[in-house]
Amino acid sequence: MKHDFSQGKVWRNIVEQSVPLVMAQLVLLLYNVVDRIYIGHMPGVDSMALTGIGLAFPLTTLIAAFTNLFGTGGAPLFAIARGAGDEEKAEKILGNTFALLLGCSVVIFVLCYGFRRPVLYLFGASDASYIYADEYLRIYLWGTPFVMLSTGLNGFINAEGFPRTGMLTTVIGAALNLVLDPLFIFGFDMGVGGAALATVISQIVSAVWVLRFLTGKKTLLHIRRQCMRIDGGLVREITSLGLAGFIMQGTNCLVQVVCNATLRSYGGDLYVGIMTVITSVREILVLPVNGLSNGAQPVIGYNYGAKKYRRVKQGIRFTAVIGIIYTIVAWIFVIESPGFLISVFTSDPAMIEKGADALKIYFFGFFFMAFQFTGQSAFTALKDAKHAVFFSLLRKAIIVVPLTILLPRLGFGVNGVFLAEPISNAIGGLACFLTMWATLYRKLPDEDMDKKIDGKVERGGGQR
Repeated sequence: MKHDFSQGKVWRNIVEQSVPLVMAQLVLLLYNVVDRIYIGHMPGVDSMALTGIGLAFPLTTLIAAFTNLFGTGGAPLFAIARGAGDEEKAEKILGNTFALLLGCSVVIFVLCYGFRRPVLYLFGASDASYIYADEYLRIYLWGTPFVMLSTGLNGFINAEGFPRTGMLTTVIGAALNLVLDPLFIFGFDMGVGGAALATVISQIVSAVWVLRFLTGKKTLLHIRRQCMRIDGGLVREITSLGLAGFIMQGTNCLVQVVCNATLRSYGGDLYVGIMTVITSVREILVLPVNGLSNGAQPVIGYNYGAKKYRRVKQGIRFTAVIGIIYTIVAWIFVIESPGFLISVFTSDPAMIEKGADALKIYFFGFFFMAFQFTGQSAFTALKDAKHAVFFSLLRKAIIVVPLTILLPRLGFGVNGVFLAEPISNAIGGLACFLTMWATLYRKLPDEDMDKKIDGKVERGGGQR
């Protein structure tokens, strides 16, 4: 019964899903973070190469946004269908998600590759930084179909109850990336282009692993050709639920563009590079709480589909408590070691000195992120797409972007850009969590309603 999330302790089910998922996401993060570390320490190259990589972030984030639109929309629906015992619908969701990811990836590649020059200058590139950004992107973009398929479909492996297999998806690719990065960057003297090529090769291997599993004998449900036929109703369900994840990444893309352009105006290319490093640190530190909330989604969704409402509530509470504890510890770590964290990514003294102060501002009140993740996870797992979409928009598009533009003009300078993040975390995170608590959590029944016997509902294992 290890694939039945309605059995056993809820917290243990979540941990069993989350730990491999966190490990998988950590390894996936190494795809890009290791690139930045190597690039930031390339001999004979100043911080401009790191700035160039930062300018490429919005496009890579845009790819992640469309991956989330279909992947984070399809996987929870897949989990709910499994919990309800409707395996035919679950396979149709899987097949439609595969078709959407593949088709979308081709369109994104063509558009981004063809218009990368004007787009990079729009994102705040200078003539000096454009060289590095273009060198990276013109290779990286070829991996678009592979990264979308491997990342977008990996959630289905976890939703079937195979978290270790899902972890191996990224472990295999990232291990290869760790080997190829220094070989291409330093051994073959390919520089930034070598980092991109290593990433693309690793993404191809990860995609092959995912597809082999989801079409093989070990999986419970399969990618089938007949299930790839687009179903308008399913597509609407998938995209409406995945819209929150899409908007979250899409607004990240918008924030990155606005931040880069504003920082270049008020602080120059150096501060664009500092934001690249800070973004990398944030990606690392936010990973455990993100993995926890993502790991909780299939467990919560499955129990919701099985009408195990008490277990749904237990899952939400556990996610919130552990997330808050972790983010408080992470915040303390940032306050105590800002210089060390910056130095991991660069040896430039100016970037380390100015970046340490910026990092402490950016991470102020980091624990509020746990409220955002818990609320978003619950909304998505229980198909409350409207609230999930709204709070994705609120924190980034409605709060961060205006503050990023306004605060520097009110006399805060470059510090205003970094200050916008903690303000949005506090307002957006609390609003998201409290709304989830009032409109969703409190309205769930206190007892299970999974079986009916002789017209009476069996609750919590006994008849009433």
